[in-house]
Amino acid sequence: MKKLLIAALLAGTAATFAQAADDLVKEGEKIFNTKKLGNCFACHDANGKKINGPGSLGPKLQGLALWPEKALYDKVYDPYTTNPVSAMPPFGKNGVLSDKQIKAVVAYLKTIK
Repeated sequence: MKKLLIAALLAGTAATFAQAADDLVKEGEKIFNTKKLGNCFACHDANGKKINGPGSLGPKLQGLALWPEKALYDKVYDPYTTNPVSAMPPFGKNGVLSDKQIKAVVAYLKTIK
């Protein structure tokens, strides 16, 4: 009986964690696609969602699921640290996005295969 209770508690914790992760990805996608937030889609296409026009300015986002989270976070926070001539604004350094918002964007970017 004790083992069943522990298993049930762990399953509930895993489900709660999975839901929180899904919510974070959804929030990151919203930020990615919202003009007044990240507006990332203005320069990037992602997950096969092609954009006509300005979405072709930045690189097509692909293979980001393989990137370390810290590298993605740092790139969104201040892309100039790895590319001093980047056209991408430093969303975190300039205070455009909060730490929590950048983490949500990173969660979304990690879904890009």
